[in-house]
This record gives sequence, C-alpha cells and structure tokens, in this order.
Amino acid sequence: MAENSLLWHASATIENRSRNQSRILIMPKIAENPLVLVDGSSYLYRAYYAPPHLTNSKGEATGAVYGVINMLRSLLNQYKPSQMAVVFDAKGKTFRNDMYEEYKAQRPPMPDDLRTQIEPLHNIIRALGLPLVCIPGVEADDVIGTIATQASKEGRAVLISTGDKDMAQLVDDNVTLINTMTNTIMGPEEVTEKFGVGPELIIDLLALQGDKADNIPGLPGVGEKTAVAMLTGAGSVEQILAAPEKIPALGFRGSKTMPAKLAEHGEMLKLSYELATIKLDVEMEQDWKELVIAPANKDDLVKYYGEMEFKRWLAEVLDNKGSSAQSSDNSADEEEVVPQAIDAEYETILTHEALDKWIEQLTKADLIAIDTETTSLDYMTAKLVGISFAVEVGKAAYLPLAHDYLDAPEQLDFDEAIAKLKPLLEDPKLKKVGQNLKYDISIFANVGIKLQGVAFDTMLESYVFNSVASKHNMDDLALKYLGHKNISFEEIAGKGAKQLTFNQIDLETAAPYAAEDADITLRLHQHLWARLEKEPKLASVFTDIELPLVQVLSKIERQGVLIDSMMLGQQSQEIAISIDKLEQDAFEIAGETFNLSSPKQLQALFFEKLGYPVIKKTPKGAPSTAEEVLVELALDYPLPKIILQHRSLAKLKSTYTDKLPLMVNAQSGRVHTSYHQANAATGRLSSSEPNLQNIPIRTEEGRRIRHAFIAQEGKKVLAADYSQIELRIMAHLSQDKGLLTAFAEGKDIHKATAAEVFGVDFSEVTTEQRRRAKAVNFGLIYGMSAFGLARQLDIPRGEAQKYIDTYFDRYPGVLKYMEDTRAEAADLGYVSTLYGRRLYLPAIKDRNAMRRQAAERAAINAPMQGTAADIIKKAMINIASWIESETHGEITMIMQVHDELVFEVDSDKAEALKEQICKMMADAVSLDVELLAEGGIGDNWEQAH
Repeated sequence: MAENSLLWHASATIENRSRNQSRILIMPKIAENPLVLVDGSSYLYRAYYAPPHLTNSKGEATGAVYGVINMLRSLLNQYKPSQMAVVFDAKGKTFRNDMYEEYKAQRPPMPDDLRTQIEPLHNIIRALGLPLVCIPGVEADDVIGTIATQASKEGRAVLISTGDKDMAQLVDDNVTLINTMTNTIMGPEEVTEKFGVGPELIIDLLALQGDKADNIPGLPGVGEKTAVAMLTGAGSVEQILAAPEKIPALGFRGSKTMPAKLAEHGEMLKLSYELATIKLDVEMEQDWKELVIAPANKDDLVKYYGEMEFKRWLAEVLDNKGSSAQSSDNSADEEEVVPQAIDAEYETILTHEALDKWIEQLTKADLIAIDTETTSLDYMTAKLVGISFAVEVGKAAYLPLAHDYLDAPEQLDFDEAIAKLKPLLEDPKLKKVGQNLKYDISIFANVGIKLQGVAFDTMLESYVFNSVASKHNMDDLALKYLGHKNISFEEIAGKGAKQLTFNQIDLETAAPYAAEDADITLRLHQHLWARLEKEPKLASVFTDIELPLVQVLSKIERQGVLIDSMMLGQQSQEIAISIDKLEQDAFEIAGETFNLSSPKQLQALFFEKLGYPVIKKTPKGAPSTAEEVLVELALDYPLPKIILQHRSLAKLKSTYTDKLPLMVNAQSGRVHTSYHQANAATGRLSSSEPNLQNIPIRTEEGRRIRHAFIAQEGKKVLAADYSQIELRIMAHLSQDKGLLTAFAEGKDIHKATAAEVFGVDFSEVTTEQRRRAKAVNFGLIYGMSAFGLARQLDIPRGEAQKYIDTYFDRYPGVLKYMEDTRAEAADLGYVSTLYGRRLYLPAIKDRNAMRRQAAERAAINAPMQGTAADIIKKAMINIASWIESETHGEITMIMQVHDELVFEVDSDKAEALKEQICKMMADAVSLDVELLAEGGIGDNWEQAH
C-alpha cells in the first residue's frame, strides 16, 4: 500500500486548551490529506429536506445552499485536503435512460425553490476554490467512480462523501466512504458488515434486490435477505445465472421456485446489473491530479454570502480580508458577529481571605452574574458542588464546595461558605443575572437560600428578543452573539455512561469551565439587554411577564403534585390487555404477524400486500405511514384505525401510567415537572419529566390518568381555566361587530356562529350544527383550509368552503384581520401579541408554497395563542403574589397546563378560593370582551376539571 493510503488504526492526540485543560480526541480512520470526492447532488437533496428551512429577507430559499456549504466547510476543516472535487448530476437524461426508459422515472420534478438554489451553490463552491465537476450524459456517481478508481490504482487515498449506498461498490483498500449526515465511515470490512457482502458483490446485491429510489427492477420477490443468501451461497449474478439449479440447495424460503424465476426474469436481472453498475471510464477534461483546491476568491464570497445572508460566514471573510465593507442587514435581530477570543482573568476561591475579598466585590457591584455547578440536572435531587461569580466582563471566580475526587485539594467548609454568601444572595437590592436562573433558585433553596434580587436572565432575554433565532442555551448564545465557543461540559466530563458528575472533575479543569459560565452570562446580558432596551414593548414583556414568572414557576416545580401510583399501576395492566387485543385484531385483519411499530413492515403490508393507496411519500420516495396518513387511511380501512389506537395506548402506557410512579420523589412523595419558558415560539409554557401539556383528554384512557392526580388528605384539587380565550382575543383583535356582540350578550359563541353560518334562529341550532360551527371557529384560528375542515367534519370540500365563505360573510372583521395580519407579517417578518411579544416568521416570503402557507397560518394564530399565553402568565404572577401576601397555607399552585391553573386547597375553603381565583384570572387583562374563567373542585384533577 502506498504511503498516502488509508491508515487502518485509531490514533489519539492531545489537544491542549487554554486555562489548564486538555482532552483526548479519537481520530477517525482516514489517511492524512485524502483526495475528497463529494457527491454534491446527494447532499443537495438531503440538505433541502432537512430542517431548518432557511430563507433570506427577500423570501428566497437558502437552506439547501447552507446545508451543503456547511458540510463542505466541515470536511475541509476536519481533513484539510489539498485535493477535492464536488460532483453534481448534469441536466438531462443519462445513458441509463437509453438502456431503460423507466430509470428514475418515478421521481417527481425538482421543486422550484430547490432549483433556484443550484446556481448560488455552484457559485459559492467555485468561490471557495473547490473544483466543481458536472458532466452531461452521466451521473455524479459515474464521475466519482471514474476519479476514485483512477486515483486508487495509483495508491492515492480517496474519501468519498456520500449518503448513497450504491457507492459501496467503489470501496477498496484505498477508497473509503463517509456519510457526514450519520457520521459513519465504511471501508471494506464495514461494507461487508453492513450489507452482508463485500464491495465486489454490491452491484450483484443491487441487481437482485432492485432499488426503488432509482427504479431498478431487480428480481421480483427478492429482498435484501434473499439476495444476500443467494450471493453468499452461489456467488455472483453471473454465476447464479450460469447455474440456477444450485439455488434450491441453499434452503432459504422460496429457493425451490428460484430457478424458474431466474429463467423468466433473467434478462431483467442482467439489465438491473447494468443499471446498478457505476461507470468507471467517463471521459474527463482534467486528470484527477489536477483536482487541486485553489485559494478562495474572497471578493466573490463577500458577494455571494451577502446575497444569501449567511452573516457569520460573511463576517469571517470580511475579518480575514481586512475589508471595511459592511454587510447589508435587513433584520438586526439576526445579526451575528465575528468569532473571537476573549480576554479573561479567572480565580479559584480556596481560602476564607479570597472568599471575603470576593464577597466585598460582589456587595459593591451594580450587577453580579451567578451560576451553580451541581451533580445533576434534576433540581430536586441535584447536590450543590460549587458557585461561580462575575462582577465585570473578564473577571470571574469559582468557589468549589464539594469536589470529592481522589487527591482533591482542601476546600472551604460547605456550611460556613454558604452562611457567608447567604446575606448577599438573599439581598433583594443586590441585582443578579444568570442563565436559566429558575434552576439555580431551586438549587439554592435546597441549601436554605432564598435567592432574591433576580434582575435578568440571559436565556429569557434571548427568548423574548427573538424566540426562533436560535436555541437559548448558553453555548449557542455565546456562539451567535459573542462569536465565542464555550468550553462544553462533554469536553471536561466525557459523555455516555462514563460521563463524570461535576464533583468528580479536577479543579484545574472544572474551575475555568465554571468561571467562564459566569463571565459569558454577564457578556451575553450586556449584549442582549442593549438590544431589548431599544424595543420598549419587548423589554416590557421581559420585565413584566417573563422575569417575575421565574420565581413563580420555581415554587410550583418544588411544590410538586401528588399522584396515586396504585391507580396508575392498575391502569397500566388494563391498557396492556387492550394493547394485546388490538395486536391480535391487527394480525387477524393482516393475515400475518408483524411489528405494529415498524414503518418498514407497515409499508410492505399496506402498500404491497393490501394495496392501500399511497397518500404521501417520505423524502426518500417511500410510501409514508406517518400519523396523518394513517388518519386518512383509517376513514376507509379498519387496520390503520387499529394501528392508531395501538400507538395511542402504547404511548399512554410508556409515557404516563408506567413512568409516572417511577418519577415520584423519595423525599417529597410527589412528582415534580420542569416548566420551560424559552421553548414554544409563541410564548406558551411547556413541561417535561413529566410532560403535563400532552396528557390526552379526548379518550377515556387519557382522562383516567388525571384521576391519579390527587390532593393530600384534608385538601381538594381546584382547577380553573379560561373559557374560549383565543376566540375572545380574536374578537378583541379583529373588532368584528358580530363576535363582540355575541360575547357581550353572553351567548354560546359556537351556537351563535352556527346560527349565522346555517341561517337559523339561535334557539333552533342543533347539536350537530353547533359541533360544525365549533370546528369552523377553532379551525379558522389555526388557519385551517377548506380541505382540512372537510376532512375533520367528513363532508365534501365544497360544503366546507361554503361554511367558511358564509362565516367570513357574517364576520367580515375576522377576514379583514386575517388579511391584514398576513400582509403585516410579510412586511415586517414578524407578528406581535397584544403585549408586544414577537414571533418572527422566516418562511413568510418563502417561494415554497407549503412553507409560506404554514408561516401565514402561524402568523394568524400566533397573536391569539401568544396573547393567551401572556395573559395566563400575568394571572399566575398576580395569583402567586396574592397567595404569598394574603393567604396562610390554605392554597398552593401546583400545575399550569395550557389555559388552566391547578391548585391544592383546604377542603373547607375551596368554594371561596375558587371564586377568588376565577375573578383574578378574569381580571388579568382588560379586553373589549369579558374574559371568563371557570373553576371546579374535586378529589382529583379530572373531577375538578
């Protein structure tokens, strides 16, 4: 093997980091400086279908370009090749179409918004200095195959970056495949392990089993297992065709009929072999040795990155170029900065003198950043390991309290240190900032400290500023807004089963990590608050809604909710019996046993055996068995309906009835969820471990789970929720006279709508008419089309359209509101709630109609859903303040779910408290229609609800 060939062993290197830390990197089994060949066409499609679906401010799709360039940058950075080629399919037919007319004939035409991205992508690739190859009449596979084979023959190590399994036929001692989407590498051994045959038989495998993606027919009835059995038992396709009588002796299922099948379809098998064979002698304009990476054309990159609005990459080029040119920026909220190193002075506090000195600095500071390091993310069980502080940018310290690894240095006494810090941490006048301080509040509460003076939270500042611009964790925010890569937890603690907890990490490594968190928090706050201050309404959402809610949610979380574990255990047993019965019913209908959770098996059963119509396809072209497809098929076929029921019950069992009893905290005896403020784009709260928002209430089994949420002895569960809050907000926002009048008169809004839509007297509205009107009311809020309404009500599309037309005729203010909102969203790029919270809509100008329409639907719904979220948050803040100041333990808030608040109350005061809670919820905001909150009381959540 030549000197430049692949190194088939793992090597390790130590990458020295600043701040006295290092980590071991396991290097992949790739030779240094390989010739990298990229299957550009494969990655183009994969990047197009993968989220996020990016657009620039002009509404032009840019996601596929971004995805491919991001992958190329990664390859360049990781392997640092001197030679590389990005290969694309050319326009028009290839020689395979001449061989077989149906080759790839089933593929839909390229989407318009993907076609428009090809030229910009090619421009950027060339500007990066990368050779781009595109040869008419052949496919990218053939070009890559030709180059790889020629280079391999001369001992050159070749790395082919692709997601196409056909390329496995090219693998040899010098040629390796890498799939950057799955981060898998395949040499000869890995090909054999994955496919069951070596690279020399991949063409034969594809010929026998066919390839649906390329419409290669294969041998009828032969799948992967049968093909592998034939090849390992009888040899290549040529050998099989030469001696078909040997096949029955192999003994696999169907082997006895195989000779006849080969006789009948032998010619088609030969054709399939030819179609699957990558051409290795494509005429090239340049020799593979000429595929050398050239210097990047920075002027062109500035132009193209600017057009695409890839701001970080543009900033990198401008910085390296030393140019004073400025990028056009039509949305300041998306601005990104040049990556840069930070100057910092970090200290580890190990003596009382050092702690006293820092306490003096903290006490005098206008604002301090604070962060805790713990043993777990579970705020109820996590142990405090240390605390970090920052008083100014670049000046931070870490106070270790409980590092207990072997040879750990002596640390300050835990209780003494906490006692010294308690006064300043509980001082409401000393302002603090943190990242996700709700967690730290609970950690401090566990050691007897009531953290006060919470003035800012960078996670929430980012979320309020732009809920969809990025994730809101510290590492992502530091990269986006500061251009700085934080030390990651995995770098210092490892990952997987061997990951260390923070108390096990040596101080030389732990201290810089912890101090950096406080420092970066302060830097992020300065950056984000400066932006929020320029937007008074957004600043108000932060200071008046999100920040005060932090303490409220922390208290709810720590309070927890009581559950009846025995009741849930009984439900689990009953659900298991129902699941088993559904499986047996499904097997009987199908005429065979199968895995009800396997999409692959369902595809074969539904669309091959039972002949169900294909409703939708996956991005790879396979028939979809997604839930929306099953819902549609269930209208006509019993088996999909059973599958849906099975999925629903299985999820209910695994997520709730089995899991909830295991989540009871040993000390409190309660279940403690985590509420997430910076998650849902519209401002709604979400929860996890357990997810209280998703407990189904439309089925009896789902409602029974709420029976298990109980009150302790002597108390009751009180639940109060807003009645039709989003429709009332719609009436306020749209100022539609019909809706305003109906609510003012206290009418049943769905009945009132039915009277208008169906042209009958209010008193004569039937139950069915009210049901349909309710579907129209809520459907229009969520932007439902006539098609969607027709499907929901099981009526013709024309009839559904008539309902919608009549609705808008009777409520013209609603139609005007929707049209104005769409136009405003397209103009501004965002919509706002009543309080000024914004939802940015990057796809509102997308050329892809489906994505643009989805953004338009979100634009209509977000102001209502977001306003509803803001209102219940304000109600929670007001009620929590009232509970703390004017009650004496007779009521505690224990849950928030959608538009509902749940409390645990003294039994003898329940009715009076219900009246007060409902009044406070109704008075949370003043609208042009009256808000109505309705309450219930019971021994459990379901009774109260």
